[in-house]
Amino acid sequence: MPTETFEFQVEARQLLKLMIHSVYSNKDVFLRELVSNASDALDKLRLAVLRDDTLDADTSDLHIEIDIDAEARTLTVRDNGIGMSHEEVTRLIGTIANSGTAAFLRELREAGDAAGADGLIGQFGVGFYSGFMVADEVTLLTRRAGESEGTRWSSRGEGTYTLETVAEAPQGTSVTLHLKPADAENQLHDYAAPWKVREIVKRYSDFITWPIRLVPEPREGEDTPEPETLNSMKALWARPREEVSEDEYRELYQHIGHDWREPLETIRLQAEGTFEYQALLFLPSHAPHDLFTQGYQRGVQLYVKRVFIMDDCEELLPPYLRFVKGVVDAQDLSLNVSREILQQDRHIRMMRRRLTKKVLSTVKEMRESAPERYATFWREFGAVLKEGLVTDSENRDALLAAASFASTHDAGAPTGLRAYTERMKEGQDDIYFMTGESREAIENSPHMETFRAKGVEVLLLTDPVDEVWVDAVGEYEGKRLRSIAKGEIDLGGDEDGTADEEKDKQGEAYAALLGWMTEHLADDVKEVRLSSRLTVSPACVVSDADELTPALENMYRAMGQEVPRAKRILELNPEHQLVKALNRAYTEREDRTELTETTDLLHALAVLAEGGRPKEPARFVSLVADRLERTL
Repeated sequence: MPTETFEFQVEARQLLKLMIHSVYSNKDVFLRELVSNASDALDKLRLAVLRDDTLDADTSDLHIEIDIDAEARTLTVRDNGIGMSHEEVTRLIGTIANSGTAAFLRELREAGDAAGADGLIGQFGVGFYSGFMVADEVTLLTRRAGESEGTRWSSRGEGTYTLETVAEAPQGTSVTLHLKPADAENQLHDYAAPWKVREIVKRYSDFITWPIRLVPEPREGEDTPEPETLNSMKALWARPREEVSEDEYRELYQHIGHDWREPLETIRLQAEGTFEYQALLFLPSHAPHDLFTQGYQRGVQLYVKRVFIMDDCEELLPPYLRFVKGVVDAQDLSLNVSREILQQDRHIRMMRRRLTKKVLSTVKEMRESAPERYATFWREFGAVLKEGLVTDSENRDALLAAASFASTHDAGAPTGLRAYTERMKEGQDDIYFMTGESREAIENSPHMETFRAKGVEVLLLTDPVDEVWVDAVGEYEGKRLRSIAKGEIDLGGDEDGTADEEKDKQGEAYAALLGWMTEHLADDVKEVRLSSRLTVSPACVVSDADELTPALENMYRAMGQEVPRAKRILELNPEHQLVKALNRAYTEREDRTELTETTDLLHALAVLAEGGRPKEPARFVSLVADRLERTL
């Protein structure tokens, strides 16, 4: 049959131009697409032989072959799979966005053969045309298994293509790309270079089931060497657990995580049913230095039927699990025509939900069964995991169950909220906590004094995110989370009411001083009152129960959100000798000059005690120096 020339339809010609120049952001994916199509063809032949034992087809060595001719600048991807008939080439290759694999999947599903469809990859109909991104001309030679004649299709991608029947053609399909010239622009993408082909296959197609072989270039006077198999074909997540060694897990983690250390924990998940996928995830043992930077790259790779799709798949896990490394291999996903942009659909949300729950349950189990490894995990990743308490209300209970916090109960061992509530004193209704820059700073804070004296446990929260999540969570199992540095504190203690009587007497004795101090410090505090939280220090500053702490104010300002600066409350310890002397001086002296300086010093000392800065540092230093001079 003579060669026939056909014209693409106007719409197809426009789509071809758009696809070549716009759809793919990375030209390397052309080889991924051709290899995926070849893999599909091998799967189809295997299934066809199982269905029809009379089919005359050679299945003894099913494989994919890549042949490079650097001198002629051609690259050929060849398979010995099912191949195509002349009618199929006309119908499928001649029409962009039509897919034989998609039709084949439809037929299998209609026949109820879902298991047979699992190995098929391409469903998008345009992957074949990605070759035009790197080639001036593409030639396809194919013969369907069981037929005697083959078909050659050829096009320069400029609006026409040719078709001819070939008497002699091997079973399967070969796609030959006549590569564009290698110039300065394409020197990093010289697809006639074996090293470049090896790199692409390793990145995108390493786990394809069938061997991908690179045909070596013959050298004069030497025997032709054996073809080099480029892919490992070792998809660890698809193999039974008992067949995978710890060394293999470690090697995969180090490869995809770019980490020379061993993983802290390995997580496997296999979902079956209407939507199937497999996941192999790793918890690292060390947090990277850029974990909290804006451009941090996440570590979960997405595959579709063992074909690499993307490296940094943000849709698969929430941001607070961005440290997790691993692979997710799905059987069927809604992708765009280039397979590069994941569309948000119910399958993605389903995967994200289940993967998140699996990681959190693994952390919880690690805490219960491997406390040493859990301690390492929480030290490295606890701060980022707690971000989820703010952003992920759906998994908040699971996060709280997996979380732990430093506590005054045990200086060395963090505690969970459940353990805290089990140790609460009789009559205690709140879970007490305090935030600060360090454990030492919190433990030395005046706010801790009455809690230490009465043996009431306090959670010591030192991560910046702690300022936010405690307000977002609010309570745990009916117990309110309450800051010991906000609002009034009453730990009770005297059942006969004598403490209340004493408090009333003190209130009357100090009423005049408190009123004067409130007026004097009106620019800085909203109220001066007696404290029930101090036993040693003369004074402390606290926030109102419903106001932001200074640390949270500063955090919002650092993020560019302007918030009004709230006035604090100054609390005085009525049992402290300095406060008693101040009250006597106010009662007995009419000259308030020295009293004013002492009040300012007392307020500044209270601000310093919580890690703040006096309003007028220079004046504060001058006043302190003056008082020290008087003592000498």
